[in-house]
Amino acid sequence: MQPRLVVVGGGRMGGALVGGLLAAGWSPRVIAVVEASAGRRDELAVAFPGVEVTADVRSGDGAVVAVKPADAEGACRALGATATPRVLSIMAGVTLADLSTWLGPGTVALRAMPNTPALVRAGVSALAGSEQATEADRAWAEEILGAVGRVVRVDEGDLDAVTGLSGSGPAYVFLVAEALVDAGVAAGLSPEVSATLAIATLAGAGRLLVETDDGPAALRAQVTSPGGTTEAGLRVLEEAGLRHALSAAVAAATARSRELGTRP
Repeated sequence: MQPRLVVVGGGRMGGALVGGLLAAGWSPRVIAVVEASAGRRDELAVAFPGVEVTADVRSGDGAVVAVKPADAEGACRALGATATPRVLSIMAGVTLADLSTWLGPGTVALRAMPNTPALVRAGVSALAGSEQATEADRAWAEEILGAVGRVVRVDEGDLDAVTGLSGSGPAYVFLVAEALVDAGVAAGLSPEVSATLAIATLAGAGRLLVETDDGPAALRAQVTSPGGTTEAGLRVLEEAGLRHALSAAVAAATARSRELGTRP
């Protein structure tokens, strides 16, 4: 039986997609994972009983390419030779033009930028399709990406900005968490208590953003009493240029993504 989906690359993100699809109700029998590392193949076989795990690229109704960008051409050319009709790439910096060239004219190429919270099925992915991609192709890709989080559609030209914001964004949040833990310790808390408070605060604030209809500005205002402690803290952050620093970080990551995408 030809698998419904072939995942080429069984690393963290490829494995996260397989786990998300199984949790969403996909049968293990309709998924195949192609992984070059024998050790990783053994791990995948244990983690996903019933899923075919192989070293050889094979055909399917569709495929996801989740290898390192340096291995992209070889993986895509191998898939193109199998006549797989549609392929979704989650590799950073690999353009639709390159994907289409390597896959050949018989395969529709799509490209997405997920982020690492996909590992806990709380990610967000931006999806772009080639000119040949139909609504059915995009819906197929959205079903796969939706198993590990939310999906938005963008033009390919927006993917560098997506990388700068949501692709790199978790690291910005982790840095804030580090800084808050250190600040709590400096204020007299133990490292353990400070870490618990800082991490739970960030997680809870994130849930409020997701689960309420209020936007970030309104939620911030609800916490900020005139003349209170929060206002004093926010004043310091504004004076220190927090907004500018975050804007500059997204801009720098976006620019770097463009450089990687045009590197010979």
